[in-house]
Amino acid sequence: QVQLVESGGGLVQAGGSLRLSCAASGRTFSSYVMGWFRQAPGKEREFVAAISTIGSSTYYADSVKGRFTISRDNAKNTVYLEMNSLKPEETAVYYCAANRHFVSRSGREYDHWGQGTHVTVSS
Repeated sequence: QVQLVESGGGLVQAGGSLRLSCAASGRTFSSYVMGWFRQAPGKEREFVAAISTIGSSTYYADSVKGRFTISRDNAKNTVYLEMNSLKPEETAVYYCAANRHFVSRSGREYDHWGQGTHVTVSS
């Protein structure tokens, strides 16, 4: 079992940057694939990025590729999402999620979710 707590959200101007963090409890963090998802008001949750257990492989939604970077520090039980050149349409609640199976862009494959952190990008 793992519990996830996101932080780092806030208000940023278009073109700005934010770094989200997701701290995990438990001693088995390094066995979990980690993902970031987001849900904008009135829209479905969408995949943003994912990272393999040891961080050797990363995956991104096309819309964020080249601007966002997912990373993890297994010694600190933390996964990060560095977001640059943010756009107003990326205003959303950002969630981190964990699964012990395989890297997936589908939220259905993730067993554990954080409570989310709000990101607002002003124009």
